[in-house]
Amino acid sequence: MAKDPVRVLVTGAAGQIGYALVPMIARGVMLGPDQPVILHMLDIPPAAEALSGVKMELVDAAFPLLKGVVATTDAVEACSGVNVAIMVGGFPRKEGMERKDVMSKNVSIYKSQASALEKHAASNCKVLVVANPANTNALILKEFAPSIPEKNITCLTRLDHNRALGQISERLSVQVSDVKNVIIWGNHSSTQYPDVNHATVRIPAGEKSVRELVADDAWLNAEFITTVQQRGAAIIKARKLSSALSAASSACDHIRDWVLGTPEGSWVSMGVYSDGSYNVPAGLIYSFPVTCKNGEWSIVQGLSIDEFSRKKLDLTAEELTEEKALAYSCLS
Repeated sequence: MAKDPVRVLVTGAAGQIGYALVPMIARGVMLGPDQPVILHMLDIPPAAEALSGVKMELVDAAFPLLKGVVATTDAVEACSGVNVAIMVGGFPRKEGMERKDVMSKNVSIYKSQASALEKHAASNCKVLVVANPANTNALILKEFAPSIPEKNITCLTRLDHNRALGQISERLSVQVSDVKNVIIWGNHSSTQYPDVNHATVRIPAGEKSVRELVADDAWLNAEFITTVQQRGAAIIKARKLSSALSAASSACDHIRDWVLGTPEGSWVSMGVYSDGSYNVPAGLIYSFPVTCKNGEWSIVQGLSIDEFSRKKLDLTAEELTEEKALAYSCLS
């Protein structure tokens, strides 16, 4: 039996990340090789012509799973009936801009897009916010789309999670698929905490802890953390553009694991609505280790948190609390 198509919204679809992301979705990378999709692409009116070019390319690529394309600058048309929404569009910080300026622009964007999703998306719609400040944009979206379950609104920290896996695999000269259970705690910003205390590597002799194999706590507690935290800036410096390919790939990973489930015995990092686990203030969108099953995520419980980690978890929570206050001040 052929499956019914899933409607997937990508906002900011004519941008760098959108351009990398839509062919991955159309090829089945996000929802599986047997899941037909209808792509809904939204962008702002100045990008309408570029968006029509992306639509032409999608048609020209003749993807067997792609059962339709909606390319529009109208949020209502874009959000109608969507089952998955990937919010890539946002206002980027420009030189000389204060954080509050960026925040107020994104608050108004996410408020209006939330209202469109609230009224027009499918009732079970899963939302992934990619645009920065991702955690706080997701919180604003949650605020203005009250009928979407809070568990269905998430933000992307899988990119940071994958970056951490990549750093460990390079350091140990092992396959990245043999490294698992790193954690990104907190904000998708330079205060995030990449944590390897529970991470393991599969070697011929079995599984060993990352700390034991790396055998260099000074590197793990300093350079490794800052490399992951600053990786986006390093890519901008090298490419003169921000991460697009890796962000698109990680967005696919995030949705795929959420919808299809995480492998037994391993977890991933997702920015989700805090319930107070690990003494993180409830009501923030905060990155935790999660497992997914039957389309639902659950925070991994009972992991030991040492003193070094505790400080890092609290520091990034403080930044998110400040961001939340700043966002709410832009609303009033």
